[in-house]
Amino acid sequence: MNERWTRKDLLGLRELSIDEINFILETADAFKQVGAREIKKVPALRGKTLVNFFVEPSTRTRTSFELAAFRLSADVINITASGSSLTKGETLKDTAKNLEALHADILVLRHSSAGAPQFLAERLKSSVINAGDGAHEHPTQGLLDAYTIREKRGKIDNLHVVIIGDILFSRVARSNIFCLTKLGARVTLVGPSTLVPRDFEKLGVTVSHKIDNVLPDADVVNLLRIQHERQRKEYFPGTGEYTRLFGLTKARAKMLKPDCLVMHPGPINRGVEIDSEVADGSRSVILDQVTNGLAVRMAVLYLCGGIAT
Repeated sequence: MNERWTRKDLLGLRELSIDEINFILETADAFKQVGAREIKKVPALRGKTLVNFFVEPSTRTRTSFELAAFRLSADVINITASGSSLTKGETLKDTAKNLEALHADILVLRHSSAGAPQFLAERLKSSVINAGDGAHEHPTQGLLDAYTIREKRGKIDNLHVVIIGDILFSRVARSNIFCLTKLGARVTLVGPSTLVPRDFEKLGVTVSHKIDNVLPDADVVNLLRIQHERQRKEYFPGTGEYTRLFGLTKARAKMLKPDCLVMHPGPINRGVEIDSEVADGSRSVILDQVTNGLAVRMAVLYLCGGIAT
């Protein structure tokens, strides 16, 4: 395996070096070209078995990892919490140990508890990929967002990236912050003070509670949905008020630079954090994020899966 990558697991972006992040993005470049071929498969993980273990529901991430594994010629097993022995009281550790006993090489885990992927990675020989753990991190989303920005703008260094929405409960926001600041971007967080506390400034970002002051200078705008499932009602002012104060409406979109990128990790709450016309407009790279997510996850599976024993 290349000396630039020696990890069997991808648990978060906070612990990765700039060189490791860039190496993943460079590897994703090669795998994106595979998607343009008539035959979209390579034998890189032939003989390996990947288990998609999603304790929390997911459509895009689970499907993206599944398709990425298929394109790398791995065998894939999908497991959800409702279809596993977790519902019978089995612990996460015992479930994972049983999967390893069946010679699963890679475990892709989404879990509601922060730290669950690290807990398993310390106990399993298999490669563990974090597909989102609580409000902690979602590393492949952070990587695919960085990949999309770099692809569309040619660089990340010195770009002003504005992340708007529920930052407090967002694992996507944290992974983006860790990744983009390391790659030289200037990051501003925008949202209600209850959801974007000043404490985030310790991570090297700027915090603002007035969206109209920030949008004209933005090179990238990344909209996040409100994480209703992770927060109490008092954190959130109400859908109508949120849209009025922080939504990327058609009127606000006119404040953006012509080449400003509009991003969203999905699922989109149309008419709340972003207007439908803006989400589907010429600045939007939301579907490019989905496409690039496949290449990035192929790269991550290839790099980590090649090291796990």
